[in-house]
Amino acid sequence: MATRFSERFTKNRDRINRRETPVQNHTFIQKISAMLSIMLVVAVMVPVLAFAASATVGFSQVTYKNGSVYGTVYSNVYANGVNDAVYVNVYDSNKNPLSVAKATYSASKDGLYYYSFTKDALGGYSYVNVSGNVYDEGVSVGSSVYQVVYDTTSRSNNSSRSGSGGGGGGAISTDGTISVSSDGSVDANTLSNALTSHDTVTLKLSGDFALIPASAIVDAVKDGKTIIVINDNGSITLPLSILNLDNLAKALDVEVKDLKIKVSVAKVKSETAAAVKAAAEALGGTQVADAVNFDVEAVGKNNQTAAISFGSTYVARTLKVTSSVNSKQATGVLYNPAVKKLSFVPSTFSMVDGSTVATLKRNGSSIYTVVQSSKSFADVANHWSKADVELLANKLVVDGVTDTTFQPDRNITRAEFAALVVRALGLSSSSAANQFSDVKSGSWYAETVATAVKAGIIDGYEDGTFRPDAQITREELAAMSIRALNYADVATNVSDPQSVLSKFKDAKDIVWAQKEIAAAINSGLINGLTDTTIGSAEQATRAQSATILKRLLSTARFID
Repeated sequence: MATRFSERFTKNRDRINRRETPVQNHTFIQKISAMLSIMLVVAVMVPVLAFAASATVGFSQVTYKNGSVYGTVYSNVYANGVNDAVYVNVYDSNKNPLSVAKATYSASKDGLYYYSFTKDALGGYSYVNVSGNVYDEGVSVGSSVYQVVYDTTSRSNNSSRSGSGGGGGGAISTDGTISVSSDGSVDANTLSNALTSHDTVTLKLSGDFALIPASAIVDAVKDGKTIIVINDNGSITLPLSILNLDNLAKALDVEVKDLKIKVSVAKVKSETAAAVKAAAEALGGTQVADAVNFDVEAVGKNNQTAAISFGSTYVARTLKVTSSVNSKQATGVLYNPAVKKLSFVPSTFSMVDGSTVATLKRNGSSIYTVVQSSKSFADVANHWSKADVELLANKLVVDGVTDTTFQPDRNITRAEFAALVVRALGLSSSSAANQFSDVKSGSWYAETVATAVKAGIIDGYEDGTFRPDAQITREELAAMSIRALNYADVATNVSDPQSVLSKFKDAKDIVWAQKEIAAAINSGLINGLTDTTIGSAEQATRAQSATILKRLLSTARFID
């Protein structure tokens, strides 16, 4: 019989312990102090390479004048706690470190958080380089590329220059924003100049789409820069690194110079809007945002188009919520017009200028909205898993067995948990042929298993089977969950798994997933059955699975 997991979620933090030893020699003390100061500065300036960066970081404005650098850096990560911080690193023209400024949170807008900074008395350089770095619990989670900033006392600031040429795409504002006319055209020179001076450029639309000339973003794609496309319907933050311009041009039989990237942020037509509303009501929910089609495609000659794959990159888009919502009962959703149904999309909520904004994250184009519901199950009313089960039910990640029952203590199969992980990551179903001999094409889980295999979340057994109906063990559950976090670009590697597992007397019973279980414990996804046992062979229940998924989504910042 499976034993329930602990409800407590422990967030591991790096601890730095220092031991001070009295030293009598005054000169030696001075040298040690100087060395420690240099080490501390370097520690701030150099990203922690052991963790994968996941945050978007850039400058909305920055000025270098009379020896001082000041301005605003932004990120999609809110870092304003004791162990969370945003730093701006300043370098000379040869990119040698000069100084570090800690930025202070100032505002949020369109799913981004803005931080102000000032650093004085840098010296007489004609220009300096700056980069931003975001730290979460003392660990670097994202950094920007170098940005050159010229001294405005001697020449015009590079960030304020405008491009030439007519036809759409107005002048660049000091924060890297370009106004785009209703025909969607963006001037190549204007955009190229903006991307030279800014890590992120915002295209503010008068209409529903922007036509981005590929010739203007060739270098920006290589440099990993970002374009935000925004209008009254919402916004999408597009990392240019997802674009393979050569392949897209080849697919449309054009040269890169003749290729455009069309980014649409458009409300759906009335017929589709009615279908979306009906789909929300069918789930017992209420639609609380307009249905908006976010689409990114390549356009060649004669308006021929090609779909653009985002790979495993989660792209953020925002929707304005039309009424007050409880973030524990609301979620972003994708509308599938083929089946006229809604499904969960990783999403968080924030207040911007007094209004609620939903930030939806997914690696694909589609129609999105926000729904709110209030689901409960009679058989979890007094169960330890009540909060997690109802949270994920309202977010459409888990379903009840009936409208009023969840059966929290029932064991869960490998296929059932695979389906939950696929749903939690917001993955599109794969129609690829399955590689397992016991997964038949007509089974309910065939596409789910194929999708999970494609995402690297599941493996089969050595005999070529998946065993979909076998009850999942804690060992298998931990492995799938860690692979799901890795897919979401969350670093989970543990350098010394045995140090994590050493306190559990039954660690020797783990068959094959020592690294995965150590990573799951270290990431806070699972706890021991007791203080000294893991119970890797124990079978998991529906309630335990819901708790694991809730922790997974929270760790990946896919839910609030």
